[in-house]
Amino acid sequence: MQLRSLGIALAATAALIALPTTHPPAAAVDTPLSQGKTATASSTEDAGTAAAKAVDGDTGTRWSSAAADDQWFQVDLGATASVTQVVLNWETAYGKDYKVQISTDGTNWTDLKSVTGSDGGVDTLDVSGQGRYVRMLGVHRATPWGYSLWEFQVFGSTSGTQPACGTANAAQGRPATASSTENAGTPASAAFDGDTGTRWSSQASDPQWLQVDLGAVKDLCQVDLNWEAAYGKDLQLQASADGRNWTTLKTVTGASGGTASYDVSGSGRYLRIYGTARGTGYGYSLWEVAVHTGSTGTPPVQGGGDLGPNVIVVDPSTPDLQKKFDDVFAQQESSQFGTGRYQFLLKPGTYNGINAQLGFYTSISGLGLNPDDTQINGDVTVDAGWFNGNATQNFWRSAENLAIKPSGGTDRWAVAQAAPFRRIHVQGGLDLAPNGYGWASGGYIADSKIDGTVGPYSQQQWYTRDSSVGGWTNGVWNMTFSGVQGAPATNFDSGPYTTLDATPVSREKPFLYLDGSTYKVFVPAKRTNVRGVSWPANAGTSIPLDQFYVVKPGATAATINQALAQGLNLLFTPGVYHLDRTIDITRANTVVLGLGLATLVPDNGIDAMHVADVDGVKLAGFLIDAGPVNSDTLLRIGTPGSTADHSANPTTMQDVFVRIGGAGPGLATNSVVVNSDDVIIDHTWIWRADHGSGVGWDTNRADYGLRVNGDDVLATGLFVEHFNKYDVYWNGERGRTIFFQNEKAYDAPNAAAITHDGIVGYAAYKVADSVTTHEAWGLGSYCNYTADPSIVQAHGFQVPTAAGIKMHDLLVISLGGKGQYAHVVNTTGAPTSGTDTVPSKVTQFP
Repeated sequence: MQLRSLGIALAATAALIALPTTHPPAAAVDTPLSQGKTATASSTEDAGTAAAKAVDGDTGTRWSSAAADDQWFQVDLGATASVTQVVLNWETAYGKDYKVQISTDGTNWTDLKSVTGSDGGVDTLDVSGQGRYVRMLGVHRATPWGYSLWEFQVFGSTSGTQPACGTANAAQGRPATASSTENAGTPASAAFDGDTGTRWSSQASDPQWLQVDLGAVKDLCQVDLNWEAAYGKDLQLQASADGRNWTTLKTVTGASGGTASYDVSGSGRYLRIYGTARGTGYGYSLWEVAVHTGSTGTPPVQGGGDLGPNVIVVDPSTPDLQKKFDDVFAQQESSQFGTGRYQFLLKPGTYNGINAQLGFYTSISGLGLNPDDTQINGDVTVDAGWFNGNATQNFWRSAENLAIKPSGGTDRWAVAQAAPFRRIHVQGGLDLAPNGYGWASGGYIADSKIDGTVGPYSQQQWYTRDSSVGGWTNGVWNMTFSGVQGAPATNFDSGPYTTLDATPVSREKPFLYLDGSTYKVFVPAKRTNVRGVSWPANAGTSIPLDQFYVVKPGATAATINQALAQGLNLLFTPGVYHLDRTIDITRANTVVLGLGLATLVPDNGIDAMHVADVDGVKLAGFLIDAGPVNSDTLLRIGTPGSTADHSANPTTMQDVFVRIGGAGPGLATNSVVVNSDDVIIDHTWIWRADHGSGVGWDTNRADYGLRVNGDDVLATGLFVEHFNKYDVYWNGERGRTIFFQNEKAYDAPNAAAITHDGIVGYAAYKVADSVTTHEAWGLGSYCNYTADPSIVQAHGFQVPTAAGIKMHDLLVISLGGKGQYAHVVNTTGAPTSGTDTVPSKVTQFP
């Protein structure tokens, strides 16, 4: 959302360090184990100083971090190694105090060497340890700049021990699919049923394939094929983590059928036999396929542990507490697309005279079971001084589970999208506008009590759910309430309010708390026909932290999936996580909780996360940032064709945000696809960036924001903006939405680029023609066609006309005349009003 000051450039300027004309060589002469291996880091100064530059063998290239302490650089050696020496070739910006650490899994670290008082240059460290991952953890910088390494070299030897290959058949009885079957009597499953009297056979053509889902990513070491007379002559054995992107483990040519065993090396959840040439005139036919997995000696992922360097846990006696808030705010205030991520956790108690100002990617939460357990006599503040009093870009921050008695009687929370205010007791008033009452574009409150009056003032839209307020002063365009005690009455025909007495179904977001000295995650229970807050009754369950894999920066997707396969939940600590494989959630009731806007970035075109069609998964509190290679779907909930009934225990998606572009080029055909029934989408901002870097009609192309295929899906607080085609496409039956906020893509080059089926412009919210029952309340769509202000979009909303379709309180707005709408919904509703920025409304359709 960027309604004003569209031309203002937002850029962070990094200090430039003069490069020396010569760089001292590393002391060791052998090729290091680290050279050319995968490297990651807590941050990078810019695109030219990526982590890979410190392991490329070139002393003229370097990695450099952001200008802050607690930075790290890490290399994956690819296999367990006995490490004997580490050489750090520092650039001018060096680490004065740092640690060199080793890990078997990229998560649990052991110190190899602690260095204090380094003078830069080349540090050659003799060490002794075994592990696959080696990192430098910076403690104190020697200069005002970040940490910078020409080269990071690890020496030693890799283990010669080969993993043992198990005798069990990991494929037996597992789900199987195939490119084709000869007939109904030769299904894919027959090759994995343990019966050599049944078989799979394909049609008589090339190529054909047979595939099995092992249920979790496994280390693969041997594949046994038992061919019927119709065998494969040339074939490939392939593995995949996601069933879409395949790696060839073995290429076989000139095979002669019968039984054959092939040693392989690799990992994957899916194993595929891909036939390219048949040995006979018939198809491919297999009596049985056996897949054997290895025992690599990798230890199980451990649950629990510390919360990492970017979680700041405090109590009322913490020294210099105000300075801790101020230091993080100084770094994050204007860091809109930076890599810093921070979570403040406040232990129960009373905090006097505190003003916690929150910048980008900063969250503050109380650690009590109830908000009143953590009392702030002071303020939690979001304002817009960094952007000249314009709050329309105050994204990506949160406050949760606190009581606030504002120092001046009223707390200020001037935010835009992706800034939830949950489970808060404000013992006074709440101001949703910035100082000076500049532009503001939010926002979301849930499960909160505001004793005084809420003053939106310049806020354009807002959604409040299951709360209580002492009063509500005004609204600009679209103020929607459900289950809110003290909410104003509906007056949408003449004002901004849409009010539902209750929310039909809700379940509050899971949260971390302290039970004595033990961390636990509280998972609130589902409620129906809800009005008011969920506390202090607190129906729900507690899960100890040792049942969570505490994910820290540097963790790999393989380890994350291993933890899930072991039955652990996930707690992502603040950081940016690059994924080389899809995170697969297959267990019912799994909790995935992020702190400090933890950010997942899928690399190489994979999907970021898949959730199986199971009961009660809880996704909460993280950001998915599209990578530069197109992903098909960033987040998929349920498999295509899902039909199971989850009404008793629905999957929830809460404060899960999606971004395509802005922090750099990003591409995704679909952002979020919901296939499961009964899912609750409770507050999301799905955003194709309109500003930042990597922004352009094709540069950060993303066709669809949210696609709903499941039935009985409920969305409460739905923000979706700027997609190349439909922002929301709803294909499931009996869907419901309470509050929707949208802007169409600013950068549509002309009307022709968005014309389809004889219609100019894709609807912001499209209900498929086949749907017979759908209902929605409080929906707004705005256009700001800056690339071609002459565009006249046909409508904001497109729905079937049927007795079961009920749309309440819709509006469309032209922002200052940059494009127009001809109608509100279908061909109903007056056109927008030129440059006057006055809503065109329909209170009931049909």
